[in-house]
Amino acid sequence: MTNANAPDMKIWIGRHVELELKYETSEVERLSLDVVADNAADFDNGMLGENTPLAKAIMGKQAGVTIPYRAGDIVEVRILSVTEGKNAQPADLSERREEVTRKAIAESDRTSLVIYASSMNSKWGQYDPGVLKEDEEEE
Repeated sequence: MTNANAPDMKIWIGRHVELELKYETSEVERLSLDVVADNAADFDNGMLGENTPLAKAIMGKQAGVTIPYRAGDIVEVRILSVTEGKNAQPADLSERREEVTRKAIAESDRTSLVIYASSMNSKWGQYDPGVLKEDEEEE
């Protein structure tokens, strides 16, 4: 059985990490994240996907390690602690992402139709973009 506070605990999927991001300006930001499979990633809720650049940089490392890391104006990441993950089984967010993507595509298609109808209206005078129907399933 693994001790949740073991000093030699390495970062893998299922671990909770406390990090410090150091910026070029010497500003420091603390993050508290669970490393999860990509299908459960939700950075805003503290779920860091395993294939993100940050996760790749810290995978296999232990608390106390400082890693050079360039992303925007971030210059390094310091691992403060590594413990067992706080969330037993994060939800698979694939379905939610697919729904958001479907809605974005539908909105893009609608915008394209409005642009087309508007351009045809000026040339032919027959199209009215106001009569395009909304998708009944959209909110």
